[in-house]
Amino acid sequence: MYKRCLQVPQRSFFLLGPRGSGKSTWLRANFPDAHVIDLLSEEHYQRLLAQPGRFADELRALEPGRWVVVDEIQRLPSLLNEVHRFGEEKQLRFALCGSSARKLKRAGVNLLAGRALPRAMHPFVPEELGDHFNLEAALRYGLLPIVGDSSEPDETLAAYARLYLKEEIQAEAAVRNLPGFARFLPIAALYHGQTVNTSNIAREAGVARTTVSGYLDILEETLLCFRVPGFEAKLRVRERKLPKWYWCDSGIVRAMRGSRGAIVPEERGALFEGLVAQLLRAYRDYTGMCDNITYWSAESRNTEVDFILTTGQKHVAIEVKSGANVTDKWFAGLRAVAPLAGLERRIVVYPTGPTLRTEDGIEVMPFAGLARVLAEGGL
Repeated sequence: MYKRCLQVPQRSFFLLGPRGSGKSTWLRANFPDAHVIDLLSEEHYQRLLAQPGRFADELRALEPGRWVVVDEIQRLPSLLNEVHRFGEEKQLRFALCGSSARKLKRAGVNLLAGRALPRAMHPFVPEELGDHFNLEAALRYGLLPIVGDSSEPDETLAAYARLYLKEEIQAEAAVRNLPGFARFLPIAALYHGQTVNTSNIAREAGVARTTVSGYLDILEETLLCFRVPGFEAKLRVRERKLPKWYWCDSGIVRAMRGSRGAIVPEERGALFEGLVAQLLRAYRDYTGMCDNITYWSAESRNTEVDFILTTGQKHVAIEVKSGANVTDKWFAGLRAVAPLAGLERRIVVYPTGPTLRTEDGIEVMPFAGLARVLAEGGL
C-alpha cells in the first residue's frame, strides 16, 4: 500500500474526497483500533435511519477518548448532533468521512462549530507513487487509487461514471431531471481547464441556464470538480472575474466524455493543465504550501497566467504548457504579470525536458521537477 501525504490529525476531523480516492483505506491503516460506523453498509444505514438513537447507544458504550470512524457521514448528517455531544461529554474523537459535501451544506446541520478540522483526500500525487508514477498513464487514466488497482482501467472509469449517476445523484435525489443531467455531464467535461459558458452548455444539454448553474454546483459539492477564481489586484490592466473550471482527475474527465484509448492532441493541453491544478491543490491541502490558488488574465491583451499561488502578500506565478519545445511565446503571460507586487517566482511547467532559466528570471521546469519541489517543501 502506498503511503499517503495526508497527515493524521490528533483531534476530530472531517475527511472529504471523491469516491475512490482512498479515504476508507487510509482510515483503516491509520485508525486500526477505532470503532467503525460504516454508513455505506445498507444494513447499518437502514438501522440507524429507522432508529437514530442506536447511534448514541453505540457511543455511550465506548471508553472515553476513543477514536470513532463514521464513513459516508453525508448519508445521515443528523448524526453530527450526537458527535458533538459525545465529543464534549466523553472526549471521543471522530474521523468523519464522506464523498459529498452537498447534504452537509444543504441540511444546515451542526458542523461541530469548528471543533472538527477540515481535511481533504485527493487522487494520488507523484510523491506517493514514487517510481510507479507515469505521466502518460496519469493523463490517460487519472490517479484515483480505485483505477490504479484495476487491471481494466477503462472499464473501471466507465463504471465509475455510471456509479456517480446512480449513487451520488439519483440516490440522493440531487436533480429532478436525471436525463438532462446525464446529457450535461459530457458537455461539462469539455470545459475542463476553461471558464464556463453556462448559456452554451444549457443550449447543448437542452436545459435552462439556471439549471446548468445548479448542476455545476452539484459537481463541486460532490467533489468531482473545483473552481479556480480569477486573481484580483490593481494591475495596469483589467482582470477577468469568471472562475476557471477543473475536474478533480483526468481519468474522470475522459470517462465523462466517453473517451477511450490513447490521448488525442486536442485533449492533451487541458488534461496536462488539469493535472498541474490537481497537484497544486493537493499540496495546498496536505502541507499548506499556499493560502490561495487563482489565475490571472489580462483581457485587453488576451494574455493569461494559469495559476497564481498566494501566501500572505507573496505570489508565485505558474504557466502550464503541454508542448515539447520551449518557445519565447510561452513567457508572454509571465512577463505581463511581472509588475505584480510581491511576485517572487515565475515558472513555466511542461511535460518533460531540461530545467532552464531565461535572462529575465523565468524558470522552466518539467512536471517531475515541479512535483519534486512540492514534495521537498513547496515553492
